[in-house]
Amino acid sequence: MIKLLASDLDGTIIDNNNQVTSEDLKVINKLNNTAVNFAICTGKTYSMTKNICRQLNPTYGIFGNGTQIINLKTGKEIERNVVFNQKAIDCLKIAEKNHLHIHIYTENKIISQQQLKYMAFRNYVLYKDQVQFEVVESLEKYIQEENPNILKLVVSGEKDLKNIKETIEEKEDLAAIQIKKYGEYKDKVIDQEYEYLDIVPKHVTKYDALKQLSQYLHIQNEEVMAVGDNINDIEMIRHAGIGVAIGGSYEEVKDVASYVTKNTVKNGGFAEAVYKFIEL
Repeated sequence: MIKLLASDLDGTIIDNNNQVTSEDLKVINKLNNTAVNFAICTGKTYSMTKNICRQLNPTYGIFGNGTQIINLKTGKEIERNVVFNQKAIDCLKIAEKNHLHIHIYTENKIISQQQLKYMAFRNYVLYKDQVQFEVVESLEKYIQEENPNILKLVVSGEKDLKNIKETIEEKEDLAAIQIKKYGEYKDKVIDQEYEYLDIVPKHVTKYDALKQLSQYLHIQNEEVMAVGDNINDIEMIRHAGIGVAIGGSYEEVKDVASYVTKNTVKNGGFAEAVYKFIEL
């Protein structure tokens, strides 16, 4: 019996137009009237997802790929992890040396160096009415003067970032998830191909946060269902009692899933997964 259902947002419940299908909304409303704990588990910060949280009404939220865990019914923050400012500055210098774009996420802002590009621009298109965006000439100066609580940072570019990922993880003791937006995975919101590194404190992942939330709720792993589509969902899908990949997911995600939906996010893939494994 599933007692905790954790789901990614983009590509899983939310499509490229930032919409949720009527099928998924219907099943989520049913789910919220059961004893199952429904948690969203996203790479976005909480400030970026407040509107969708109100629409979906989940009980818990895992944000920033695990940097925050929040009880959305009470507003209580269960966990918070931040990137130390000096480590963020070190990443900035690595990005500058390699002519890459970088932006940081705080609780209420997305701050980008010099211009909005790649993932920063995508977020601006989708969330400019929900989150404060700021473009600064020097992120290093901004961090030194403002001393922000950095929940995560993103390095983006149109080149293979594997070596940058390895450098950051080795030198800075951080975790960096490499995601490629090429070919069928092209960023359709801004009509551009690129790749990016999602950088958070070491040992902070969606999987680790979901494991922590399960322990907090005294729920066994076999009672957890995880649903997603992207590279940052792999570990939580691999290790969940039931791991589901939405149709159209990255192949690496499908490879570790115990079930792959026939439907994509546009056709209610999430609803298909829920109806298959949870009695409503």
